[in-house]
Amino acid sequence: MDKKHNFNLQYFLNDASFENWAKDLNKNDVSYWNNWIQNNPEHLETVENAKSIITGINFNQDYPSNSIVEEALSKVLNKINIDIPAPTKSKKVHSLNTVLLTTAAAVLLILIGYSSLTYFTNQSTTIHKTNYGEIIDLKLSDGTSVVLNGNSEISYDKENPRLLNLKGEAYFKVKSIPSTNAKFWVITNDLKVEVLGTQFHVNTRKQKTNVVLDEGSIHLEFKNGEVAKMIPGEMVSFSNESKKLLHKRVDVETPYALWRGGTYAFNEIPLKDVMTNLELTYGIEVQYSANELMKIPISGGIPNQNLKICIAAIEKATGTRIINKGNILRVQENPIY
Repeated sequence: MDKKHNFNLQYFLNDASFENWAKDLNKNDVSYWNNWIQNNPEHLETVENAKSIITGINFNQDYPSNSIVEEALSKVLNKINIDIPAPTKSKKVHSLNTVLLTTAAAVLLILIGYSSLTYFTNQSTTIHKTNYGEIIDLKLSDGTSVVLNGNSEISYDKENPRLLNLKGEAYFKVKSIPSTNAKFWVITNDLKVEVLGTQFHVNTRKQKTNVVLDEGSIHLEFKNGEVAKMIPGEMVSFSNESKKLLHKRVDVETPYALWRGGTYAFNEIPLKDVMTNLELTYGIEVQYSANELMKIPISGGIPNQNLKICIAAIEKATGTRIINKGNILRVQENPIY
């Protein structure tokens, strides 16, 4: 944490890591925030208020009937008909506006009392969501490890953590349960991954799902009804939107982009595709001084835990110069090369 941050209530409410701490969802986040609070006791009151808001809003989704809303609205609107002293025209307008604002506020409070946030409607659902540039290492109750990349989300029922929905990018080490042969599923918009115990990478970026298998074996069920079996070293890419399916063995001649817990491994991937990964992970925009720069191939490992280190590695691999200004990365030729 940087002391330059304004640690107000909104800051804590918008921080996914803080939310994990408040809900006791991630041991790494719990350890970090406990240590941070101990070293920053002046923010304790704000921290506790933020925690109360995150853990205390537990509305049921129970909307009022039309008759209840109409009855409440009628009672409030009747107040508009009271006699309003009007010594001057301006005061009359002001008084009328006050009544109208009071009416609107009252109706809004009535509706708020019956409304709910979708996030809290299902108390059995657990959601882990990362901010841009944030990576978290999760351990599920069944022993499965999940490393969640930036700008990604997983959700599952607390009673069944082995049926998991994914948006974004994650690396899985699924814990096998030989006694029951319990399966593990990862569901995306394009397909379902069926697992017994294995290690694999799933990426749902760019309107398709990519799966790369490192260890074990998995079955895939596509949204179009087809099925496929993967063995270690294979890659599958499928888009339910375009219906395009790619299933092939990964070797030294195969262009690929893999992510394993904080490091990207690229093989003959154009710079434009590499930078697209950064855009989606860090929420940034990339510009190029020349179109030819987009085609520069990259091979090798690029760490992505830190944007500054990531940029330096890409510069070295491509011989380019990348200028970081605000939320924009500008790629240009490096005169030194």
